[in-house]
Amino acid sequence: MKKLVNSPATVLQDALRGVAVAHPELTVDFDSRIVLSSAPRDGRVALISGGGSGHEPLHSGFVGEGMLSAACVGEIFTSPTPDQMLAAATQTDSGGGVLFIVKNYTGDVLNFDMAREFAEEQGIRVESVVVADDVAVQDSTWTAGRRGVGTTVIVEKVAGAAAAEGRTLSQVKAIAEKVADNGRSMGVALTSCTVPAVGKPSFDLPEDEMEIGVGIHGEPGRKRVPLASAHDIAEEIVESITSDYDFTGAPVIALLTGLGGTPLIELYATYGEIADALSAREIRVARSLVGDYVTSLDMAGCSLTLVRADDEILRLWDAPVNTSAVRW
Repeated sequence: MKKLVNSPATVLQDALRGVAVAHPELTVDFDSRIVLSSAPRDGRVALISGGGSGHEPLHSGFVGEGMLSAACVGEIFTSPTPDQMLAAATQTDSGGGVLFIVKNYTGDVLNFDMAREFAEEQGIRVESVVVADDVAVQDSTWTAGRRGVGTTVIVEKVAGAAAAEGRTLSQVKAIAEKVADNGRSMGVALTSCTVPAVGKPSFDLPEDEMEIGVGIHGEPGRKRVPLASAHDIAEEIVESITSDYDFTGAPVIALLTGLGGTPLIELYATYGEIADALSAREIRVARSLVGDYVTSLDMAGCSLTLVRADDEILRLWDAPVNTSAVRW
C-alpha cells in the first residue's frame, strides 16, 4: 500500500485539519467531526448530510453558500453517530428547521432517525429525505433497498438553493424528494479500493475484468465481466438506468463521477460515449457535471447519475453556489 498518510489511525483527523487550513471560510468542529458553513442562515432551513469518509468531496466538499449547512464526517466507510448529527442540528438551526439528507445505507438511516428524535426533544424541527437511486441491485451488503449514490449531490444542490431562497422546511423537503424520486445511478469498477487501516485491496478484481454495478464501499454489483471499451461501458450503464426509468420528454441533469482513481481524460472520453447513448434514446441532457464528486478512495471506475428535471429544478441547479467542490 502506498498512501499519502502519516498513519492509518490518524487519516481522518489529519484530513479535517487540512480542510480547516485550506478553507478558512468553513468551520471545522474537531470534537464532533463536523464541517460547518459560515454563511449566515437568518432563520432559513439548515441542510445537513453526512456519511463515512472516503467518498470525498461527498459530503464536506458541498458545505457552503447555496448547498449544505453542515456535513457530519464518519470514519472511513462508516456512518457518523447520532451525537454528531445532533450537534450539527443544534449548531445550524436558526429557527427554520433542519433537513437531513440521507443516503440509503442501514447505519446512516438508523443514526439519522435517532438524531432526529433527539433534536425534536430539544425543540428543533427536523425532516429527512432518503436517497435510494442505485439501480444495480435491490438489496446489498449494507442496505435494505437501493443504495444512495450520485443523486445525493443533486439533491443537496437543488435543496440548498431552495433553502437559500427562504422556502419553508416542508417546501425544501418537497423539492428534495422530487429530485430524489426522479434520479437513478449506476457504476462500474475497474479496480478495488484500499482502506488505509486494512492495507490491501477490499476485493480481488483481475486485470482483465470489471465489476458492473459496484457499490461505493466496494459492495458487489450485478455481474463481473471482461474489461470493455469506454463505448461498451457507457452503453451498459445507460441501458441499465434508462430501462429502469423513463427519462424521455423532459430535460435531464447528468452527473458522471469518477470513483477516486480515474483520470479526468478517461471520464470525459466516457462521457462523450454516454452523451451519444443518451441522444440515441432521445434523452435531452440540459445540464452536465463531470469529475470526482462521489468517490470510493482510490477505486478506478465511474458512476453515472441521471435526474429527470423541470424548469424549477434547473433554475435551482443554476442558482449560485460556493463550496470547496462546487462553485458557480
